[in-house]
Amino acid sequence: MQAVAYAGLVALANLAGGLLITTRVRHSAAALGALVAFGAGFMLAVVVLEMLPGAMTVGGGLTAVLAGYLGVHLTQHTLTPHFHFGEETHKEAMVSPGVGVFALVGLLPHAFFDGVAISSGFLADQKLGLLIFAAVILHKVPTGVSLASIMLASGNTVRQTVLALVAVGLATMLGAALTPMVGVLARYGLAAAAGVTIYVAASNLIPESQREPGWRIPGAVFLGVVAFYLARLLLPGS
Repeated sequence: MQAVAYAGLVALANLAGGLLITTRVRHSAAALGALVAFGAGFMLAVVVLEMLPGAMTVGGGLTAVLAGYLGVHLTQHTLTPHFHFGEETHKEAMVSPGVGVFALVGLLPHAFFDGVAISSGFLADQKLGLLIFAAVILHKVPTGVSLASIMLASGNTVRQTVLALVAVGLATMLGAALTPMVGVLARYGLAAAAGVTIYVAASNLIPESQREPGWRIPGAVFLGVVAFYLARLLLPGS
């Protein structure tokens, strides 16, 4: 239940990001970009220094890592061709409400494995669970912003957009709830989630941070790594 509670907080962060768009609350694109970059650095550190070593202790773990990476690569490039971490501004690319639905469907496996990652972390170690939770929640506001803007730009209603955000949050909570109960998830969940996290950090978030010139956004990636080391030192049991 602890992991499900943390997954619920992640779901709320995703919803909050989407509500920034649906309620047209003013938000800073620069701050959102810095959060994406900071989250990328934190996630990269967590997956390389914590999740991958854990995955390697399980037979077939590295295969599960690769499967997780390829799985999210497949869904995001076939079902969410317009998805990027930020507000959608190219409305001419949004030709029908189906574009938003495809974005939602593509995000659901990613959201599910966010929950698997959190739950697998807590099954292995309390500290690891907290670090993975922090890594996941850092990119959930930008994810909510992205999904909501694609849904609205493609012609979906505000109600449909909010329901999509709720569905993504529920997928995260479902992943957290099922992991301890499903043998294959309990055994290989951390490894598969590591592959998903590598994809999100290195193939999604860091490329987003490279779009802007200067050192502010790339520097936020390094600050995210520093924050990981500080969090690991400060957590109980360090």
